[in-house]
Amino acid sequence: MDIDELKKILAKVKSGDVAVEEAIERLRALPYDDLGCAKLDMHRAIRTGFPEVVFCQGKTAEQCVEIVQRLARHHKTVLATRVAPDIAGRIDAVVEGCSYHETARLLVVDRQPKAKKPKRGKFVMVLCAGTADIPVAEEAAVTAEAMGSRVERSYDIGVAGLHRLLDQKERILKANVLIVVAGMEGALPSVVGGMVSCPVIAVPTSVGYGASFGGLSALLAMLNSCAAGVAVMNIDNGFGAGYFAHLVDK
Repeated sequence: MDIDELKKILAKVKSGDVAVEEAIERLRALPYDDLGCAKLDMHRAIRTGFPEVVFCQGKTAEQCVEIVQRLARHHKTVLATRVAPDIAGRIDAVVEGCSYHETARLLVVDRQPKAKKPKRGKFVMVLCAGTADIPVAEEAAVTAEAMGSRVERSYDIGVAGLHRLLDQKERILKANVLIVVAGMEGALPSVVGGMVSCPVIAVPTSVGYGASFGGLSALLAMLNSCAAGVAVMNIDNGFGAGYFAHLVDK
């Protein structure tokens, strides 16, 4: 159940088409769907504005297919993260409205009428330091888009060539919220944070040589940023950044 369905039930109660007792019975239905391997939170969209998101890494193909298929019966939009290409293909074979974003490792089920996003107005901008950071940046960008935000991108603008970042200054200053993805020493969010007045969501990646400790170096650098207005996500958590950016962008 989502907000639209809840509004329809309440509107029918108001008009007298649905009795109060019947509405209570509908709303009293279990807030989760027990599949045995998973308990799907069917009321999450009512509480948070977006349905439960499926984390596919570590799940079997059969579990991923069953979970996405069941969620798609109740929601017009379903988001699955860390989806391998073969599993995406199996989901696409049985669920209508799938689109798979291989670089982002995201599968989006979208059966909503396509609303044209305005070219002007609020938007999320996703920046990343290097080409190797693009998968995490795309996970953030596609997540925010799936939730309804307009997203712009600018990639491979790390601090090793600062002129590349400054070339994007005009676009960056127009953003409502920025997601800044970087590995290695994780310096880019601090530089960006010193340029802008909007929130900056920093995402450390596991990209880098041995002393980067799988992204820990970038994470600690971002947590210790001297720039104000920088919030930090977990290592490689593009999904979390995209989700939070959409909440800021609303």
